[in-house]
Amino acid sequence: MYMSRVANFRPARVNNGSAPLSDDELRQFAPSIFAVEPHESRSARFAHIPTFEVLAGLRKEGFVPVKVAQGRSRVPGKADFTKHMVRFRHVSTGDTQNRYVGQVSRETVLVNAHDGTSAYHLMAGLFRLECLNGMVSQLANHGELHIPHKGNVVDRVIEGSYTVLDDSALALDAAERWSGVALSRPEQMLLADGARTVRLGDTEGKVDSPIQADAFLVPRRRTDASPDLWTTFNRIQENSIRGGLSAIGRDANNRRRTTTTREIKGIDQDVKLNRALWSLAAKMAELKGA
Repeated sequence: MYMSRVANFRPARVNNGSAPLSDDELRQFAPSIFAVEPHESRSARFAHIPTFEVLAGLRKEGFVPVKVAQGRSRVPGKADFTKHMVRFRHVSTGDTQNRYVGQVSRETVLVNAHDGTSAYHLMAGLFRLECLNGMVSQLANHGELHIPHKGNVVDRVIEGSYTVLDDSALALDAAERWSGVALSRPEQMLLADGARTVRLGDTEGKVDSPIQADAFLVPRRRTDASPDLWTTFNRIQENSIRGGLSAIGRDANNRRRTTTTREIKGIDQDVKLNRALWSLAAKMAELKGA
């Protein structure tokens, strides 16, 4: 569902999210944050509220930008206005470090664009320091807000960021519960097969790839070998996002060829895939009574 390129986008430029970002660093990775006017395709009804103004308001409230990405438009002249994503951590939350979930930070995820492709979009997220992976949670009717480009956007984004930050605590609670849910190998494979369909399937869910489900379960570090639901989800999520999964198949002429998955860098792709994987894990937790 996620493999076709999103119209007008190439892979995003992105940093790794391990430290707070200055304006110079933000500008380096996502110059569209600092667009002082909207793209010329927008009509007079489009209220341009620069992301850097929202960013300044969030900083005053203690929300620190730690990770950023920006899409690259194929349309000439649109690159400085295109979709961007900023992940924030609030100074009051710190990191959660325990034997069950590892070192995880609660985050507020902001997506916006100045070319009409996105309203201000706030989501709840978690960031796992060990693998430098950011997750976007899907918590039923929680953890997401859309704010259109009109009215007092700055105040509404700040208010919404606190709401979403509270929702990220629910995601962290879920992670702790999942860490106590043991999965059998068939149950792990069920999750991995769902992830394979999400990551490699077409719009109808058909997968035409030699890469099999068990590839999504391979741990990238010894500490990720546990069979509990939280660790299994982390293995699947990292393998899905980071790419690098390979298998040998046959092309249309029956010649051997190696297929390797690429890292997910597109903003829409990242969010959609993360939320789909979270939903799969949440469904497994529900089936297991967690």
